[in-house]
Amino acid sequence: MDSSDETALHQDAALSRTRLALWQKLQKSASVIEDELRRRLRRDCDSTLPRFDVMAELAAAPDGLKMSEISDRLRVSAGNVTGIVDKLAEEGLARRVAVPGDRRASRVELTEKGQGAFAVLARIYESWINEMLGNLNLDDVEGMILRLDRLVDALDTDEFGALSRKSEER
Repeated sequence: MDSSDETALHQDAALSRTRLALWQKLQKSASVIEDELRRRLRRDCDSTLPRFDVMAELAAAPDGLKMSEISDRLRVSAGNVTGIVDKLAEEGLARRVAVPGDRRASRVELTEKGQGAFAVLARIYESWINEMLGNLNLDDVEGMILRLDRLVDALDTDEFGALSRKSEER
């Protein structure tokens, strides 16, 4: 093995360790932020992060979503979503609407009350995110978004996308 091969191996090993360190930082950052959001949602809004996430998906889809669409978008099982939607419907924040031509399917949409409740939650949530990420300037944020978009695009390829879908089916 000549010196250029040894240099390449060393660089590959260093890049591998650096990628692992990046993954650990991404996990830790997400975990710290999610833990704080969960704590604040429970303490200040008597809500949960999964409930917020379901409401956010419904708020972004004025025509409503099928249960499977909600679970696909959130990358969780339909069973996780069902309990949340049941509770939202019980509280008058969401409703199930029959899908014409498909007796078994229904779409879920936020009620007017649900839209109002979500609008309040969303403003509070955004203020918390701004507080937690307040040490990042616009260039930092845009640069991170660009790089994370590249990562997500790479992970959504057939190879990783298929792996992701298989693990979600379990």
